[in-house]
Amino acid sequence: MAQWLIQNGHLIDPANGIDDVLDVRVIDGVIAEVGKGLKSAAAEECIDASGLIVSPGFIDIHCHLREPGQEAKEDLLTGTASAAAGGYTTILTMANTRPVIDQAIIVEGMKNKIRQDGLVRVEITGAVTKGLEGKELAEIGDMALAGVRALSDDGNYVDDARLMRAALEYASMFDLPVISHSEDCCLVADGVMHEGCVSAKLGLKGRPAEAENIAVSRELMLAEMTGGHIHIAHVSSKGAVDLIRAAKAKGIKVTAEVTPHHLCLVDKSIESFDSVFKVNPPLRTNEHIVALLEGLKDGTLDAIATDHAPHAYEEKDCEFNEAPCGFAGFETAFSVLNSRFVTTGEWRVQDLIAKMTSGPAAAFDWKDRGHLSVGGLADLVLIDPKAEWIVDPQSLLTRGKSCPFSGMHMTGKVVSTMVNGRWVYRDGEIRRDC
Repeated sequence: MAQWLIQNGHLIDPANGIDDVLDVRVIDGVIAEVGKGLKSAAAEECIDASGLIVSPGFIDIHCHLREPGQEAKEDLLTGTASAAAGGYTTILTMANTRPVIDQAIIVEGMKNKIRQDGLVRVEITGAVTKGLEGKELAEIGDMALAGVRALSDDGNYVDDARLMRAALEYASMFDLPVISHSEDCCLVADGVMHEGCVSAKLGLKGRPAEAENIAVSRELMLAEMTGGHIHIAHVSSKGAVDLIRAAKAKGIKVTAEVTPHHLCLVDKSIESFDSVFKVNPPLRTNEHIVALLEGLKDGTLDAIATDHAPHAYEEKDCEFNEAPCGFAGFETAFSVLNSRFVTTGEWRVQDLIAKMTSGPAAAFDWKDRGHLSVGGLADLVLIDPKAEWIVDPQSLLTRGKSCPFSGMHMTGKVVSTMVNGRWVYRDGEIRRDC
């Protein structure tokens, strides 16, 4: 395996409290040395990272790769290429594929396909219920033994509290988090956007924030009852943030994530009736965004996750009511947040990187990820914090070209991504041979 010496980069490693200009030596897929003025060896290739940030590889604990069964939207190769271009070295794919990942044999098949086509580390989520139907628990024990790292019916809310209780109890036996898509099904019904002034103005049926609050409240009570680990996906409401904060103060085992789009976009975006903005849970108002930002700041929200959910062009090219929810998110996540919050002085880049590295790793207790410790995995990313670019969906590597940030001017861009000591994305190109 090649050896690398990355010199003169601004190393930001929140897990280890490092924020300095340092060199990083990589040997055989491992961080061999970190320090100033490291001398190169004959077998090494040196990379001058002057002016670049060197960070642990980003970790996304919520994405959809669509394979098996929905390869017109995305597959493992295009999905992991997109992830690499966005700086992600570990991603957690959800179970709502076709067939659903609800049996050990499907988990094994996924693992084989990941070994063939995966450019980054892909962890697998198993379903909570068979077929995501909310009627009967899936093969949780068998899937755990096969290697799933979480359980979720994401896309669906498990409305049977008895089943969710049982899932939390079973999952705790294997130290697995249960990820909840928290929206009360009856309240959201066939709503297509946040319920409020904008939905009333547009004549579109709303999904009230209370639907999220009620569902989150139930999940927290069940987690307290069972001692299981509940993870609240894509938090979007002020009420949910308040509930999670109070639950953490009580010692309930809960973690939570927020997405870039719920931090940067509001329901007024939908006034154009452009289906690219249709997402679930929906874009909300500034009041909710303020609460989400406060939740990130005080640690109520542990991580930033993309909820990368690509669709084929023709699926989103329709009336707003009929379009599926979701859009691509890997390749814009860092840049969107850096442009919106770091360049304006509202955040430090160190805090943004923490929520994309050490935060998600700690949330799921992945001790081998999210840091650049000597002896640890050589999963890292090089970022040009001053690079300026305009989002062109057609140039994205994901198969799903629907992107709500299309045409926006960005500052900051991932330029290279290393996984296990190999450059999988370098200088704007996917690499499979080094």
